[in-house]
Amino acid sequence: MACVQVIIPCYNYGRYLHLCALSALSQTGVDVKVLIIDDKSSDNTPEICDKLSSEDARVSVIRHEVNRGHIATYNEGIGLTTSDYLVLLSADDLLIPGALARAAALMNHNPSVGLVYGNPISLYGSLLPRPRQDDTGWTIWSGRDWVERMCLTGKNFIVNPEVMMRTSVQHRLKGYKSSLPHSADMELWLRAAAISDVGHLNGADQAYYRIHEASMQRTVHAGYLYDLKARRDAFRSALEDPVCELSNIETLLENANRALALTALRHVFSILDAGRAESEPVGELLDFALDLYPEIKATRLWHRVQSALRAKSGPIPLSLAKLRTVMRKLDDRKQWRHWYRTGVY
Repeated sequence: MACVQVIIPCYNYGRYLHLCALSALSQTGVDVKVLIIDDKSSDNTPEICDKLSSEDARVSVIRHEVNRGHIATYNEGIGLTTSDYLVLLSADDLLIPGALARAAALMNHNPSVGLVYGNPISLYGSLLPRPRQDDTGWTIWSGRDWVERMCLTGKNFIVNPEVMMRTSVQHRLKGYKSSLPHSADMELWLRAAAISDVGHLNGADQAYYRIHEASMQRTVHAGYLYDLKARRDAFRSALEDPVCELSNIETLLENANRALALTALRHVFSILDAGRAESEPVGELLDFALDLYPEIKATRLWHRVQSALRAKSGPIPLSLAKLRTVMRKLDDRKQWRHWYRTGVY
């Protein structure tokens, strides 16, 4: 039976921690161990940790005397892991029953796979949506193909709690980079795919990803431009890392730059459609796109944006704005459905 270490970093998420740990401890078909690292929480996290460790010998706890931050906490847990596989599970997220056994089975049958992920369910509030339970097999991507797909889209295919990694691969990568506080996870996935294959679990859902106002994505790491810059930094860091064994790095970086630039330009167009140019960083987004991909000036979308900027005297006619909004939503929905089925955009 495969041994899986679930690392739960926790900082002031005591209100979520008990259910998070139970979602890991209740997994069947694998030998589960849980390591909770309390990064000097000021809430009831220590009491919850004591209760969990006293009730279940599979739970161990580390309590920091000073707050070290999330990246250092992640890497501490990774460095202590000796199991076959590991899962990094934020204290506000949850695993879905059967998740660990499904992911471990894929890696047991495919030694070349270093990273496995499935579908996460966004969780708003306390009511858990019913997960898909039908296991319809898996898809194995060569790491090279998966990285190429990421670069062509400029997107991060993974949320986080739905991932299991082979511990030997994680140790070779030496964990997360503190220089990338917002996109260290995306950068790690890219580096993992540069040295191993990637597996996607089809059908059954793997984890609940909690959406709430206190999450870092809603506070210190908020903002569309911030996210685009973080993705840019992740691509550069991963592809230029010495561990990367891909031969076409220059082309991959060019593709990622182009994808991110076009994404920024599309966002500008949506801002202008909505008449929000005065309250959004339009100039910074345009500078970002030009810096990454100067040839963007020759695209039809660039000329449409420039025309809209010159004509800007307020929102565009409501009927046209609604039509464009509907078309964008339909396109986004189509992309989302493809990702939901396949794990890639």
